[in-house]
Amino acid sequence: MKMDEKDLTSLLSTSVVKEVPRLVNYIPDFITEEEEQDIIKKVNSAPLPKWTQLSKRRLQNWGGIPHEKGMIAEDVPKWLNSQIDKIASLDVFEKDKRPNHVLINEYLSGQGIMAHTDGPLFHPIVTTISCGSHTLLEFYKRHETENNITPKREFSLLLEPRSLLILQEDLYHNYLHAIDERTTDVISRNEIKNINMCSRTYEEAKVLQRSTRLSLTVRHVPKTTKIKLKLGR
Repeated sequence: MKMDEKDLTSLLSTSVVKEVPRLVNYIPDFITEEEEQDIIKKVNSAPLPKWTQLSKRRLQNWGGIPHEKGMIAEDVPKWLNSQIDKIASLDVFEKDKRPNHVLINEYLSGQGIMAHTDGPLFHPIVTTISCGSHTLLEFYKRHETENNITPKREFSLLLEPRSLLILQEDLYHNYLHAIDERTTDVISRNEIKNINMCSRTYEEAKVLQRSTRLSLTVRHVPKTTKIKLKLGR
């Protein structure tokens, strides 16, 4: 059954990952293979100035660039608005908190991101669509990292291509998430808490090879402005 034939709202109650602190939802095959390929094509055909090159990955901002003084709101293209519509139909966001920003990160095999939280610039719900490749998302207690204690990894989630991840509540505020820099991931059914919710069965100790992954992080930025801000100071 295609996703658009389902009652999307009911997915929230059936997609809760119960073995972790509140709250995370994992929905495999949230988008179709055709949608995935269209997204990859659109991202890769974006003009070069749209990309921001970081030291270990590159990214695109759509809807504006979040800033503590306010995000200068920009129109989100139709191909991304269709995914925002689908996420909004889940009713995880309040009516006046419709997502207005999409951050697209490109991760080549071997690339990752350090432990972080999404922070106060966003409404405390983060939704992420994965395209192209899987990854393992690692979670750490926030207070341990802030106190310079070597953080202990609490658990992992396997993010498959075409899946949707939703983080909120305790997991948004009190945990950090990261992607380790490696080219392969090894299945551990004890550590990967959503393994039984995935779209396929993974054997214990199976090695998964990473390829290029695009993550679409869809969020609501509460503070926006249409006035051009002087952001240099």
